[in-house]
Amino acid sequence: MKNKVILVTTDQFGKGDAELGKVVMENFFTLLKQREELPHAIFFMNHGVNLLTESSLVSVHLKELAEKDVSLLACKTCVDFYKIEQKMTTGVISGMSDFVELASQYEIITIA
Repeated sequence: MKNKVILVTTDQFGKGDAELGKVVMENFFTLLKQREELPHAIFFMNHGVNLLTESSLVSVHLKELAEKDVSLLACKTCVDFYKIEQKMTTGVISGMSDFVELASQYEIITIA
């Protein structure tokens, strides 16, 4: 995982029932944070930026990943669109140019 960047574009894992998707997303990050080898970064865009807010159960797990030196980057355009900057509990606001740079250096795993 250390040579990978996870791109998160939604607040739920998979298509189908939204509540189930949110539970599966929480399970994913619960298991990810327990791994010895972690991704280099996680980039959040579109509706995925909402995972970094106080209203998301996933934000607790993301804080733990940040404490383990995983970069959590939020798309500025998306944060501005959803007006959530003041609600973010973790992560750093970043630009698409940062994601393009990451994509040139690391394998991207997309959760859409």
